Amino acid sequence: MKKIQQKTKRNPLSVLRQAIRGVTPDITVKARRVGGLTHQIPIEIGSTQGKELTILWLLAASGKRPGQNMAFKLSSELVDAAKGSGDAIHKKEETHRKAEANRAFAHFC
Repeated sequence: MKKIQQKTKRNPLSVLRQAIRGVTPDITVKARRVGGLTHQIPIEIGSTQGKELTILWLLAASGKRPGQNMAFKLSSELVDAAKGSGDAIHKKEETHRKAEANRAFAHFC
């Protein structure tokens, strides 16, 4: 939290909340086999599952960053997510694009 405050000069809890709100997905895709083909079915997810995915994405994106200290990498990813950039935000956008592309299969749920 100190690293976030040093980087942004803002309250670190508000930065954390803003990052989580920005990365949390509303919809995701689930693989489902229909007639011998596997379709990516878009499904809405609840807030609990969305926050779980958010934390997983933030940790995965932090682990990919260069450097040795995980605290520094996580704080950098949180600051980037709060600004609307970073790998976790790209993961959310990619998931939403997949769901939009496979909207025709939504009736298979």
